[in-house]
Amino acid sequence: MDVTDDKIIVKNYFNSTGFDRWKRIYGDGNINKVQLDIRNGHQQTIDEVLDWLKEDGNLTQISVCDAGCGVGSLSIPLATAGAKVHASDISEKMVEEGKARALYTLGNNDNPTFAVQELEAISGSYHTVICLDVLIHYSQEKMEKMISHLCSVAQTRIILSFAPKTFFLTILKKIGSLFPGPSKTTRAYMHKEIDMIDVLKKNGFTLQRNSMIRTRFYFSRLLEATKD
Repeated sequence: MDVTDDKIIVKNYFNSTGFDRWKRIYGDGNINKVQLDIRNGHQQTIDEVLDWLKEDGNLTQISVCDAGCGVGSLSIPLATAGAKVHASDISEKMVEEGKARALYTLGNNDNPTFAVQELEAISGSYHTVICLDVLIHYSQEKMEKMISHLCSVAQTRIILSFAPKTFFLTILKKIGSLFPGPSKTTRAYMHKEIDMIDVLKKNGFTLQRNSMIRTRFYFSRLLEATKD
């Protein structure tokens, strides 16, 4: 199966069984222990990014593109804090849920704006571009193209998270693959941090900060890079 099929698989998954599963994880209802662990890990990533952006003290003055926004877990807090946010996701169901949550939290507001878009279709220009917990669904080749495009619409800064390719996590992934379940319908790709940094450098961005978010079942490396 060719790498272009990953996009179709991801889109179909998050418009069907994946949407129901991740809506629960990103929500506040009752879920199992593994899902709760993943929810906590994802929230730690969101909180870390919010802390980084708030440190600058200029959220009310910048535009942010939340690429792969899911149900708005980052977009809504950013808009609440005063940033101008464009939120996009490949899944129509995720976007509709994000709109509903934004309406509930912020009322009748045009910020954030939501759009059903593939990463490569994002256009415009934004002070900061953020892409969290998305690249795990795409191969090395696809990942490089996606990051390069996101760099092209970022004026000043790009923030990415990805599943780091380490010996321990590679073994853990192999063990997990022995126990397939109905929710495991997308491929999970891990990426080497050095490869991610290299793609950023090729597009004129220099690493500024990094962080590792780790729970029992959630592993995510967070990178912040700014334009040279």
